[in-house]
Amino acid sequence: MSKVTVAKSAGFCFGVDRAVKMVYGELEKNTNVATLGPIIHNQDVVNDMQAKGARIVDSVEELRPDETVVIRSHGVGRDIYRQIEAKGNKMLDATCPFVSRIHKIVAEKTAEGYFILIAGDRDHPEVQGIVGHCDENCLVFKDNFELKAFFEKNYKNLQKKLAIVAQTTYNIVVWGECLNVIPKDDPDIVIYDTICNATDARQSDAAELAKNSDIMLVVGGRHSSNTVKLYEVCSRFCKTYHIENADELRTLKLPNANIIGITAGASTPAYIIKEVQTKMAENEILAANQDEEIDFAQALDESFKKIHTGEKVKGTVIAVNNTEVIVDLGTKHTGYVALNDLTDDPSKKPSDIVSVGDEIDLVVIKVNDAEGTVALSKRKVDEQAGYEKIVKAQQEGTVLEGIVQNVVNKGVTLTVMGVRVFIPASLTGLPRGAELDQLLKKKVEFIVIEVSEGSRKRAVGSIKAVQNAKKEEAKARFWETAEVGKTYTGKVKSLTSFGAFVDLGGIDGMVHISELSWKRIKHPSEVVNVGDTLEVYIKDLDKEANRISLGFKKAEDNPWEIFKANYKVGDVVKATIVSITSFGAFAQIIDGVDGLIHISQIADQKVENVKDVLSVGDEVDVKIIDIDPESKRISISMRALLDDADEDEAAEEEAPAEDAE
Repeated sequence: MSKVTVAKSAGFCFGVDRAVKMVYGELEKNTNVATLGPIIHNQDVVNDMQAKGARIVDSVEELRPDETVVIRSHGVGRDIYRQIEAKGNKMLDATCPFVSRIHKIVAEKTAEGYFILIAGDRDHPEVQGIVGHCDENCLVFKDNFELKAFFEKNYKNLQKKLAIVAQTTYNIVVWGECLNVIPKDDPDIVIYDTICNATDARQSDAAELAKNSDIMLVVGGRHSSNTVKLYEVCSRFCKTYHIENADELRTLKLPNANIIGITAGASTPAYIIKEVQTKMAENEILAANQDEEIDFAQALDESFKKIHTGEKVKGTVIAVNNTEVIVDLGTKHTGYVALNDLTDDPSKKPSDIVSVGDEIDLVVIKVNDAEGTVALSKRKVDEQAGYEKIVKAQQEGTVLEGIVQNVVNKGVTLTVMGVRVFIPASLTGLPRGAELDQLLKKKVEFIVIEVSEGSRKRAVGSIKAVQNAKKEEAKARFWETAEVGKTYTGKVKSLTSFGAFVDLGGIDGMVHISELSWKRIKHPSEVVNVGDTLEVYIKDLDKEANRISLGFKKAEDNPWEIFKANYKVGDVVKATIVSITSFGAFAQIIDGVDGLIHISQIADQKVENVKDVLSVGDEVDVKIIDIDPESKRISISMRALLDDADEDEAAEEEAPAEDAE
């Protein structure tokens, strides 16, 4: 028994689907319809349209005066638009949005003086349409070999910047090979990734299926570029057959196969794919679920199902770009979900929220039958579901998270689960009068304290309540383990004239100014700043008063202890004058330890005014003459060194007389 598997992304892409639905929609109300060339490369669909009254014309000149002309999904050049306008016919533009994007790119870059390189089949209508939006400064290349030849022969003499685009159905493997040919890091070359993501997905899915299949069937028109490329992709991995419809299966001599894969081009309707799948499953168990005759007309009728504004619908994502999501609703309309109707999070892109193939719940915002489009919203559906969750969160006191989006009058707002939450300034957790802008774009935790009912689903939240709860929890944990002498790492929260408050993790302790440094300081900012991380220890605790006294300076850093360990009475040291008084001068011996040079110890003669002899900043040699450990006072003398010198000199003078005796 063979297993038959259809690739997930097989069949109509949204651009083709949109074009087909636009034609059928117009035929419902107007039989005077002409398509400029076959609307898609699928003869079965084209035949059905002709049966319903549509004509195929090859040029604008062939249009009848009363006919509505439909531009097919491949798009056309600027001259064609001008000709239609001049002729005066009503026009429906079914150009695929991805193709229109390429038209815009090449037109803008041409106007900027760029030379345009187009990867694709120069005979394909889409490529011809792209060329029609350029001037003579453009070139179509089919593969990496032609592109390499261009760079080797023409690029150096071109003296123009390059803009490179690709046909939306271009082979992604060949495109990768082309990228390897393009000079790297050339500032004059701009590359645009214009291969339709549906094409990319279709080719990738087909390749994966082919790798795991014995044979592959590629269903689609003989002239369909993307179908031919699918055939090329699948042929790399297994025996592959290209057919237009199920009838062609009779002419094939298929080998026995355990696994059969089916994929289809962008112009292949779902009913043709299903016919092929059913015929392949004949006489198999799979056929038990597929023995109903497929009626194209019935399938078409189902696609014309009416939808209305406000209606809830399900849609399957068929394309995702940077600004919107396109969905298949199973009707003649193409559904569009704009980014602001997809999510309330401004930081997210459509691809962050949905992927091709996802089925999502939506609500209809606007229906445009003339263009065959429907504006949809996922956000509104999410809002209702989110509102119910918000109500539950309020009832249960659940802590929620959200990013502050706006600063408004008297507060801030954010959106959570599709519901707008207002947080008054008094409940933001910021001090009174603080700038609310500091919360903008920040993630915050809050609880819901009030929910409004009715059509305007709004809520009021409190950040402060969560902060207070966390503080109480932190306090409880702290007091359970706190003890004098225990060390903590904390962050300086604020400074006052008398000390620094340190956050120990939800509870604050204070380092008194006298505990910040062994030196005398006038303000804590001389040692620490707000935001600094400190290692502190508990000096004292008062749980009832909720007071925590902290120490910062360490015993081993005590300058007095360092001095005692390294100096003694009688030592001669260098000292720097730091202040002058009427009774002497203070000089720094080491950092944090000063000694007093009394006025009587400055010179060996009377000094009337200290400033006549010494100035702040002077470096002098002194002798330590006294150390008082209890009062931590040090007396030093310059005069003592002079006296010592005199004694030495006197001793030298007496020495010869003694020798003479």
